[in-house]
Amino acid sequence: MKVAGFDIGGANTDLAVIDFEGEEIKNIEVDFAYLPMWSNNDDLSKVLVELIENICPISEIEAVGISMTAELVDAYDTKKEGVLDVVKKCEETFDCPIAYVGIDGMLSRDEIEATPLKAAAANWIATAQIATLISDNCIFIDTGSTTTDIIPIKDGKECAIGKSDFDRSATGELVYTGTLRTNLASFLDKVELNKKEYRVASELFAQTADVYTVLDLITEDDYVCDTFDGESKSKIDCAKRIARVVCADLEMISMDDVVEMSEYIHQKQIEQIADGLKQVHDAQKLDLIVVTGLGKDILDKPAAELLGLEVKSMGDILTDEQCVVAPAVGTAVMMHKYLH
Repeated sequence: MKVAGFDIGGANTDLAVIDFEGEEIKNIEVDFAYLPMWSNNDDLSKVLVELIENICPISEIEAVGISMTAELVDAYDTKKEGVLDVVKKCEETFDCPIAYVGIDGMLSRDEIEATPLKAAAANWIATAQIATLISDNCIFIDTGSTTTDIIPIKDGKECAIGKSDFDRSATGELVYTGTLRTNLASFLDKVELNKKEYRVASELFAQTADVYTVLDLITEDDYVCDTFDGESKSKIDCAKRIARVVCADLEMISMDDVVEMSEYIHQKQIEQIADGLKQVHDAQKLDLIVVTGLGKDILDKPAAELLGLEVKSMGDILTDEQCVVAPAVGTAVMMHKYLH
């Protein structure tokens, strides 16, 4: 049977279609779409169908699992409103069985409508399903375009101290920093360049996708979000945006200067994630780190190594493309177990 797992985020909607034969996984196919839910949430149903149709006829899908983080976008006054809106759109889109990832496992529509916040930002529960295939005792780090989940697993079960984004932001289990959409001014006060420190401008000038494009750590195809200035995603336009962060331009500083700045910024973001990881490690005493997501090699592995911790990659069991949408893969796995 084919099961679809969606992870509906604020900026990206990810899909994994898993073909099961009994309990065994025969095949996994994945896709994603950039869908800014703060402005285009009415397009959700259309995008869900299009993503499936890119992989197989929708008639072949026998069940759909949903995880979400989109309820946090400012199109909704409350998380409850966001969860219920996503549920309503999903129920209107599919005729097959549907269930939703919650902090206690898979939940039906009725259960979600009774306790909507159980589904809010619970996609890390789904990723934990995949991490346990590597180790029953580990901390997994999943850095996507926007956020970083740092989740401890003991005896094959997640044991996060925080359950909501609000709680996890205090425990180190959520670091609101990502590979693409993070405003550089959100984690930088100063930038080092030519042995001087320059204070940064607190504006929407450049984001982390610009830095990792300049450093050749992501491709233009990876840069799936909008640019802050509406210009292209070329290396030169990324460099222009980064120069503005120190109130400069490419007539005032060179491309080599921008690369030097970018290397410094990269290290600071690694340290930001390492700070959250240290807090979780100190609380849980787990020394094996399992990394996944778009930032697994760019940010998560270096953060673990900075702390002297052992690192394994979810890429050992999934392709790079599947790692990027690991919560969607985990959601499909959870949905299949839920059905049986």
